[in-house]
Amino acid sequence: MSKKIRKKSSKPAATRTARTTAAPRTKPVPSAGPSSSLAASKKPKSPSTESSPGAQGNGLAEGSRAPAFNLPRDDGTRVSLADFAGRKLVIFFYPRAGTPGCTKEAMDFTRLAKEFAACGTTVLGVSADPVKAQDSFRTKYKLSIPLISDEKHEMLEAYGAWGEKSMYGRSFTGILRTTVLVNADGRIARVWRRVKVDGHAEDVLATARGL
Repeated sequence: MSKKIRKKSSKPAATRTARTTAAPRTKPVPSAGPSSSLAASKKPKSPSTESSPGAQGNGLAEGSRAPAFNLPRDDGTRVSLADFAGRKLVIFFYPRAGTPGCTKEAMDFTRLAKEFAACGTTVLGVSADPVKAQDSFRTKYKLSIPLISDEKHEMLEAYGAWGEKSMYGRSFTGILRTTVLVNADGRIARVWRRVKVDGHAEDVLATARGL
């Protein structure tokens, strides 16, 4: 009887031992969660959300070389950056010939044309309008400033004056009102983005005089 009792009493002990030794096997399982979440939190951010070219603006940096161009103007002749070597050059990009804001801006630069010339500066206007529209615009408002036609948006894109716009809740791609001042060495001296027309020509003139 005593032997049978010993056998029966040994079974619970074996069971208790198995249970106590099995328990530690389950402990690493919950610890896997925090370690994986920690690794996920250390993942680098996507470069597109930090330093994408679009987030930095148009990429036309002050001090850089002005992009070359060779395009037709209002009278049908062609104009290139090389034509103004040794002179300061103001290029104002406007959305559309004949519209109120663009007309006022072009007339303001025309009114100050002599002052710009006196400080060795030439002024050009650029839009995507065809040559015929530029010619009509210049004639109608008696503008003294050459107006360049960039229908393919080559110069507009090179100078950062072409991009996404919004109006009345609608987004679209078009000309961003921008002005660029190129110094006599052919480098970008100043860039005005999202131009407000009132007083703008005077501001550009003051900057050109200071170069």
